[in-house]
Amino acid sequence: TAMAALDYARRVRFYRELALSAAHVGRACQLPSLLEEPSFLEGVITYEALGEMAKLANIETSAAHEQLRAHREYVELWIHEAKTPLAAAKLVLATMHGQQATKLKSELERIEMQLDQALYAARSTTLTNDYAIADVNLAAAVGASCKRCAHFLIERGTAVRIDVPPEVTVLADKPWLVFMLGQVVVNAAKYGAHSVVFSVHDEDVGTPRGRTVLEVRDDGCGIPAADVPRVFDRGFTGAVGREQGSATGMGLYLVAVMCDRMGLGVGIASEEGVGTRVLLSFPHDRSRADVQGARAVFASSRATA
Repeated sequence: TAMAALDYARRVRFYRELALSAAHVGRACQLPSLLEEPSFLEGVITYEALGEMAKLANIETSAAHEQLRAHREYVELWIHEAKTPLAAAKLVLATMHGQQATKLKSELERIEMQLDQALYAARSTTLTNDYAIADVNLAAAVGASCKRCAHFLIERGTAVRIDVPPEVTVLADKPWLVFMLGQVVVNAAKYGAHSVVFSVHDEDVGTPRGRTVLEVRDDGCGIPAADVPRVFDRGFTGAVGREQGSATGMGLYLVAVMCDRMGLGVGIASEEGVGTRVLLSFPHDRSRADVQGARAVFASSRATA
């Protein structure tokens, strides 16, 4: 009877550990390593079955990663090949003038922006770091982002004002930052903004929370309060986007993903019929770079505040 009680206790302990580990394990392949191999027959069978399942999970995960890598390489190659005739078309178009030429320049610019979005979307699916955090001149990054979509802004009648001192630098990856700002300003122009203003200020200077905040304010149609909390979700277009018909719901999603990767904060405030503010915050502390950032939405905030 004493042996039976001891055997029962061992079984109870094993199955309790199994239940607890299964409830908290991050990946199936990790489960066997969290358990001590049991000595009773049913436990041994269970333990060995879990081991086989872990091996299978590892194989399936490796296959999925390989498929993802191959798909990403294909997308990047396709984009590279698509940009070659696009560059040639831009060179030919540079010798043309008139209203039709201006219209074509705008359309080619939009194609290039969509190709860039597809490229960064493909890169966002990998855990490898495709970026380098360094000091970036903020005014230069803002100017570069606006220059890339200049014809689109002209066509939409959107004026840009950059109130960023030339000496301001932030910690970020410049290509990613230029792309992110381009997504924000194109969104503003797409949704009826007549003006987009870039401004900057510092917060909590001299403290561990010290940061530089870049605000992008527009006077577009704004976002319905019910849609504001979801604007960073993948593929979310919202009521305004569905009315436009050309929204993909990827622009602000990619902005949020890139901010998370670079350790930046991103927030948005909007009021329907008034406008929208997008705020990007850049930590001053270098040790905080390349850690998970934060995103925030302010559904009730007035865009003109």
